[in-house]
Amino acid sequence: MLISEFAKAAGLPVDTVRFYVAKGLLKPERSAKGGSNPYQLFKPDDVTAARLIRLQQTLGYSLGEILALNEEYRLGAHSPERTLEILQTQIERLEERRAALDAALRFLRGKVDWIKAGKPEGAPRLEDYRC
Repeated sequence: MLISEFAKAAGLPVDTVRFYVAKGLLKPERSAKGGSNPYQLFKPDDVTAARLIRLQQTLGYSLGEILALNEEYRLGAHSPERTLEILQTQIERLEERRAALDAALRFLRGKVDWIKAGKPEGAPRLEDYRC
């Protein structure tokens, strides 16, 4: 599929797809069409790769880390043990994020309750929450 079709299928803006290609995160095939600027042809597997890149970014991975993991995968250097290690790391990052979000929500709810109570002494303090 061409870049516009791919972007739609992956749920990404075309500029984001171009950025991922420029950074080497996605590696579409080049067609003979297009002359000096050949068309980029994406496969259905690239849609999954793009979604994984977005997930990894959401988990806080840097683009360098994502590129290294993708290269490792493309080269076949992944084993079930390595895959488990990567998945466990992703789970840990999500759990850390969840803990931070839960703390932020507790603070905000406490602040709302404090305001509703007429702002008595002892306002919730952000430093008391691990966000």
